[in-house]
Amino acid sequence: MFVDLNFDHYQHGGYKKFIVKDNKKREISVCEIRDRVLHRLIYEYLCEVYDKTFVFDAWSCRKGKGLQGAIKRTQKFMWTHKNGYVWKSDIKKFFDNVNKKKLKETLSRRIKDEKTFKLLCVIIDSFHSDSCANKGIPIGNLTSQIFSNIYLNELDRFVKYKIKPKAYLRYGDDFILMESNLENLTSMKQRVELFIKNVLDMEINRKSEAVIKAKHGLKFLGVIIYPKSRTLNKRNENKILKNLNPKNTPSYHGTVSQNGSRKFQKKFSWQILKLIQETQNFIQSPS
Repeated sequence: MFVDLNFDHYQHGGYKKFIVKDNKKREISVCEIRDRVLHRLIYEYLCEVYDKTFVFDAWSCRKGKGLQGAIKRTQKFMWTHKNGYVWKSDIKKFFDNVNKKKLKETLSRRIKDEKTFKLLCVIIDSFHSDSCANKGIPIGNLTSQIFSNIYLNELDRFVKYKIKPKAYLRYGDDFILMESNLENLTSMKQRVELFIKNVLDMEINRKSEAVIKAKHGLKFLGVIIYPKSRTLNKRNENKILKNLNPKNTPSYHGTVSQNGSRKFQKKFSWQILKLIQETQNFIQSPS
């Protein structure tokens, strides 16, 4: 691979696709190991170049950030603006609808090295959505995570510095805006929708958006968040209990301990004990 890179002969391999049903049906595309090695190098390089340009409240796929940090930050906003309003939304089929030409243009503003930019274009062009050859990046690629932050950085900066709501936060393609009164929020919402349509060439997901009073609680990032408390939604509770195994127990334990109700934390603890007992019985059973 490195010889190919040095002599500009690198060609990206194909993808293996499979379906994951986790909250919603998604198609995951996984590339070959040799391509994944390159993706890791590109990912680290782009993070170094771009992370300092991202707004503070972009929380996905960044060092020192992450899901739990985004949830805690959202609750802080809910408390600070508990008498205000929240618009929660996400982008319809984001990964399938990333405009490749737009992404390349955005990258070209900072990536001036010709070989590096050419490699980025090879990765971007290695995949396309079923609906359009000029759109789409694969969910399974590590590079897609940093590409999504770069693509949506324009939205972040537009909202933060032009719209200027009381609070704004984005995790992946999910985001919230908060404002003190409904009239102001409605006006901001319209401007953001136009930006997403005209500049990003995308659409709001109407099925999942909501405008609510902050004090009534917000369903966001798998958690129901109130100004003074938060709890896992029922779907996430069922998912955790169904999928719990020795490998994912530490990860789920963190989620449950930080966001689960006392009742569910007890239920989760009993499930872990049951899992430990089953594992011990399996080990001790005669072959």
